[in-house]
Amino acid sequence: MKSKLVLYSLIIGAALASPVVNLARAEDAAKKTPTQSELQAQAKVTEAQARALALAKAPGGTVKSSELEEEKGHLIWSFDITMPGTKNITEVNVDAKTGAIVGVDVETPKDQAKEAAEDAKAAKHAQKEQEEKDEDDEKPAKKSS
Repeated sequence: MKSKLVLYSLIIGAALASPVVNLARAEDAAKKTPTQSELQAQAKVTEAQARALALAKAPGGTVKSSELEEEKGHLIWSFDITMPGTKNITEVNVDAKTGAIVGVDVETPKDQAKEAAEDAKAAKHAQKEQEEKDEDDEKPAKKSS
């Protein structure tokens, strides 16, 4: 009888702890992915200032896209710049806190296709994880008798 009581207590405790664990996981996931407004609050260099710095590294270029992101522990403005007469993209990364140029890479069309495929794969993986998390959140807690 005592062992059944202990077993029931463990089952009930596990059932009650499950929503707490899911909530903690959701909070951890939210902490890992800061919002754009949170990133902007951390940036000391505006997008316009960073754009001017990036274009100085790619004279004659045109900014195709820009993004504020955390990369390898640094907050950066990332600019994809098209250059006249070539299909290459020059990616210039500007430290969003100091304004220092932290990277300049030239991507060929082949590199761009590979990066797009990797981005699509990562997005698909993230979507699958989100769907699994949503399914877990929708499952009702098991009742014990």
